[in-house]
Amino acid sequence: MDLLNTLVDKGLRRELPTRDEALAVLATSDDDLLDVVAAAGKVRRHWFGRRVKLNYLVNLKSGLCPEDCSYCSQRLGSEAGILKYTWLKPDQASDAAAAGVAGGAKRVCLVASGRGPTDRDVDRVSETIKAIKENNEGVEVCACLGLLSDGQAERLREAGADAYNHNLNTSEATYGEITTTHTYADRVDTVNKAHAAGLSACSGLIAGMGETDEDLVDVVFSLRELDPDSVPVNFLIPFEGTPLGKEWNLTPQRCLRILAMTRFVCPDVEVRIAGGREVHLRTMQPLALHLANSIFLGDYLTSEGQAGKADLEMIADAGFEVEGTDQVTLPEHRASGGCGSGGGCGSEGPEGNGVCGSAPAPQAGEPRTDLVAVRRRGAGTDLAPNA
Repeated sequence: MDLLNTLVDKGLRRELPTRDEALAVLATSDDDLLDVVAAAGKVRRHWFGRRVKLNYLVNLKSGLCPEDCSYCSQRLGSEAGILKYTWLKPDQASDAAAAGVAGGAKRVCLVASGRGPTDRDVDRVSETIKAIKENNEGVEVCACLGLLSDGQAERLREAGADAYNHNLNTSEATYGEITTTHTYADRVDTVNKAHAAGLSACSGLIAGMGETDEDLVDVVFSLRELDPDSVPVNFLIPFEGTPLGKEWNLTPQRCLRILAMTRFVCPDVEVRIAGGREVHLRTMQPLALHLANSIFLGDYLTSEGQAGKADLEMIADAGFEVEGTDQVTLPEHRASGGCGSGGGCGSEGPEGNGVCGSAPAPQAGEPRTDLVAVRRRGAGTDLAPNA
């Protein structure tokens, strides 16, 4: 297929596809799916080999968020029966992180619900970062605390944070339909603050919220322009008790196309399969490793993932290897800071302005509420974590 050959060539050169090319990936048929995976897999292996980076989530503060993000089980007014607790103490968070590191995680992601941290919260998280770093040699720490105020990213960096996560989630045009208590521009500002402070920026998307193919391409192109080092691709977990609890718009095949499109647009960044892979990819998860070079190990913030042991077996059975703490995740030109922020990485090809109007509507998956399990173990409980 000429399209795939073109996209592989561009991916190896770090050249931006056109919008029409990205849309065409999402519009491919199931008959062509394995060809799409094989092509994107060439780009993935060129930049990241067969390594898979493991990340581990620690939910420092769960529930009771004042924001109204429609997809979130922790949102204002959520009726999802999730765990709710206030800040973990640094030693509690460090113990939780150690379980993930013991399971093979290279990065620990510290997340707290809320609009954004107060200065006192930043102090608290700084102590937690220091405790984790002291007890786990070589581990990376990423913070995800919401919208940042001036100077807070610098303080987190001084405390030892390596990265900051703040997702764009969806296209700018439709953002107001998902969240009303803050803006898309607020999110972009926080990613830029992380960049400016010298933190590795992590920013991604959520698929499955009823968006169009054009929305998906818009948000991934916006991420390319923001130039994060890692792009987590979340697949909506439709929690009962949230506004999007009835949205079951994804199939395993569509998830693979979304990951492939993301890889073609962001060829040399860490593409991470994040929340919802067990729910929507299901038995197709091993194929997704040919597209993404990073996953979360074990459970998520408020939902359970598959057993950590099963994650490790899946990686080995698919012919991949877990990335060690002595290995550098990013290609040399990114790890050495050779790419400037704000304009994407690599030589930029001409961006097409046309919109592909012939793409078929996404096929909805059958609701699998049996696969959505509220987390009842790990951080904030007395039960052992899944790692």
